[in-house]
Amino acid sequence: MSITFSINDEPKTTSAAGWESLLTVLRDELGLPGSKNACEQGECGSCTVVFDGALVCSCLVMIGDCAGADITTVEGLANGDELHPVQDALLSEGAVQCGFCTPGFAVAAVHYLKQNPHPTEGEIREALSGNICRCTGYGAIMRALQGLAEQP
Repeated sequence: MSITFSINDEPKTTSAAGWESLLTVLRDELGLPGSKNACEQGECGSCTVVFDGALVCSCLVMIGDCAGADITTVEGLANGDELHPVQDALLSEGAVQCGFCTPGFAVAAVHYLKQNPHPTEGEIREALSGNICRCTGYGAIMRALQGLAEQP
């Protein structure tokens, strides 16, 4: 089966088996290792991508369901060598300790801040509730995103 879709504004075609996960195809076939493989159950958010405008855990999306889809991964956030402001803020605040959860948080935060550029702390927490960090305690993540939310 040949499946064509868009990844980070570039057309891609795969012949992966329809039952393979989007996450597996991203990492193993397309060379996009930013989305992390942690729980494989959609519980941690480490593999979060934007799929046709919605946040999804790529471990739960079968590649067979991706025909014609528009997908953005963490690799698609930066503009060349210039980090997205969310990525830069996370880095500046030290919110990337082990870095395993960072791609999912970055994708989720960029997606949310496009919808609500000036959220409250509670709104940020709710928007990121599908992402788990095991080492930062969330303080640095929240400082980074609150700093962006406060900018005009």
